[in-house]
Amino acid sequence: MCLAVPMKITKVEEMDHRVVGTVDLDGSAYHVDLSLIDEPVVSDYVIVHAGIAIEKLNRAEADERLAYFDELAAIYRQELGSDVQLVAPPDADKASGSTA
Repeated sequence: MCLAVPMKITKVEEMDHRVVGTVDLDGSAYHVDLSLIDEPVVSDYVIVHAGIAIEKLNRAEADERLAYFDELAAIYRQELGSDVQLVAPPDADKASGSTA
């Protein structure tokens, strides 16, 4: 199962006729495609799914959704242990050999 997670845009650039950027989640940077977002700017919050930003959020909505993810993570950690991560670290797919 994949979860679409709110992330903050920290960099926006054009590359090969596409808008791409860097987003941040809890201090981890991820490179994403921003092509579906109208006028993305640094400090915007976006929902990212499978490496593509699919929706822009205002700060209050992003904070609320991130709080839900924190609650979910706490439940999983209580049941499964402290190693539970709801979001894979950057480049985790490359390290595991996954292409999904």
